[in-house]
Amino acid sequence: MSSEKDCLIKDIRENQQVEGVFLVKEVGRAETRNGNPYLNLVLADRSGEMAGRVWEDADRWLPACPAGGIVRVNGLAQSFKGVLQLKIGTVAAVPEGEADLARFVPAAPGNHQAMAAEVLKIAKGVADPYLRELLLAFFRDRKFFAAYKTAPAAKNMHHAYLGGLLEHSLGVARLAAKVADLYPDIDSSLLLAGALLHDVGKVEEFSFAAYPFDYTDSGRLVGHHVLGVELVQARIAGIPGFPRELAVRLKHLILSHHGRPEFGPAVPMMLEAFILNFLDDLDAKVNYLRRLGSQTQASGYQWTDYQRTLERFLYVLGRPESNHGEEGGEPAIDPRQQNLWQP
Repeated sequence: MSSEKDCLIKDIRENQQVEGVFLVKEVGRAETRNGNPYLNLVLADRSGEMAGRVWEDADRWLPACPAGGIVRVNGLAQSFKGVLQLKIGTVAAVPEGEADLARFVPAAPGNHQAMAAEVLKIAKGVADPYLRELLLAFFRDRKFFAAYKTAPAAKNMHHAYLGGLLEHSLGVARLAAKVADLYPDIDSSLLLAGALLHDVGKVEEFSFAAYPFDYTDSGRLVGHHVLGVELVQARIAGIPGFPRELAVRLKHLILSHHGRPEFGPAVPMMLEAFILNFLDDLDAKVNYLRRLGSQTQASGYQWTDYQRTLERFLYVLGRPESNHGEEGGEPAIDPRQQNLWQP
């Protein structure tokens, strides 16, 4: 019988004595046929999920493990009907703030600090002095930039994990820089500013300090397009002489970047707005297909199940060697999601 402290779920083996810290994704109280209470838990970390059962003193341990809470558990890994689960002996709540949420929920792959540094470098390189000052007003604000680096880019679809907004915004900005080189007549400063700020409202659209991520009241009632314009206007108000026409063009890019009236308050009506819409959609769909591929169990190209979000089957490249949710891998897509595609 092996033992390992604070192991990842993917590394747990049958008959292993486990001590670890996990996120409680789900919790339920039930009773045996004899009427004795027990707890059904779904425990998670960035590597996967595992069922857990508390058979003894269930009512004693229930307050320590609310859904969304982080707990330290001791237990024994056992196989039941061919599925590994944890027979839990003790549960202790981990105080809020003592555990990094990124250990327990999917996060953007790669070096987040390096991505943040690249965003700041792009902002500093924007040629237009007003747009450059606006971008730096955002990214030199430590509180804002911390939220920008942490927020997901969506609740269910593309980049729907911690750091997703940073990863997606940087991806769109990289594409924008390439396109600007190919079409030198476009306003590259406006396009780059739009790329970095098109989803800026998502720092207020989502609540992401704890699991599960959800919409804020303003996120549901107003939406990230309008929230983004409000954030931009508040920063512009602090920049003397910021040209009104330039502000209007940037706001148009933010309001129209989803490209279709059913997905946003405006449709593209400027060259840079059309480009931003296409680049946003490109980066979102590449992320979505890569994540689908990372969930396959075989190598090589293969068909997915029917994807209701895109109304088609997809032919994706399998990556069985990926460690889902870990650095270098692609966080998995929740197969239960049925939302319409909104990039």
